[in-house]
Amino acid sequence: MPDYDVLVVGDYCLDLILTGLPSLPELGKEIVATGCAQIPGGAYNAAVAMHRLGLRVAWAADFGSDSYSQFVLDHVRAEGLDQTHFVHHPRPLRNLTIAASFPADRAFLAYYDPAPAIPAAVRALSRVRARVLYVPGLYSGPLLDAALLMVRARRMQIVMDGNSYESARMSSPRVRRALRAVDVLMPNASEAHRLTGEPDVLRALHVLASLTPCVVIKDGAGGAYACEAGEIAYVPALPVQPLDTTGAGDTFDAGFVAARLDGRLLAECLRWGNVVGGLSTLGPGGTGRVVTRAEVEARLAQPPAPLP
Repeated sequence: MPDYDVLVVGDYCLDLILTGLPSLPELGKEIVATGCAQIPGGAYNAAVAMHRLGLRVAWAADFGSDSYSQFVLDHVRAEGLDQTHFVHHPRPLRNLTIAASFPADRAFLAYYDPAPAIPAAVRALSRVRARVLYVPGLYSGPLLDAALLMVRARRMQIVMDGNSYESARMSSPRVRRALRAVDVLMPNASEAHRLTGEPDVLRALHVLASLTPCVVIKDGAGGAYACEAGEIAYVPALPVQPLDTTGAGDTFDAGFVAARLDGRLLAECLRWGNVVGGLSTLGPGGTGRVVTRAEVEARLAQPPAPLP
């Protein structure tokens, strides 16, 4: 039996989230927020959301000697998340995102110190046995082929979020190779449109599904779509009034993966993703609002609201 349900690989981030903004920032003009939160982000979002849903999670991440790293580590310990596969470096390793958050979307400023030459993920992949490898972004870099050999030898499914550089396109052979290597791809709608060049979400879904066995497209308030083995599923979004959508895609992924590991049907996995992701928007960051398995099951057991 694998040691873990999920191995999460990816960097932490410290998110500084500004809410209640009257408009986007402009050069030469001060824009004053009415709300401010400092909260862990990056791969922390999915790792902690999965942990709260009862999954056995290994998170492979690098931390430095700086206060940002210490802040996130304090939260990790408070959550009781497994720290076995952390690597600590005797230098600053600061990953910072400043989010200007609005109810339907957000804008970011970011800073990252140089990454370690050998990231924690490489070490973990040679040691960890898990049912799923979760990558919080579309990775198509030089370590992919080596990682695939270790992942396939351990019979792990690969789940990737669709977060990627603006230049990422399916026309790139490297991106296409990555898409073929993934078992489940989970972009949001704008990422799917950019990757495929298709303005229609269903068309983008079909194009991505020609390379990846299971594709999920997260469309925010527009709901979520999926395609697997020729089956198309759609589930509307959870009706909520969001405070902050930062990290909602990561927590959606956590809900989907938890349901998939339970062996649930495709549409039910989408419902789990929508509930976890939707409820996360009621607090700051992806994990400011705690979402548990019991709450998800209770929500899904409720009858649908009557039509007006």
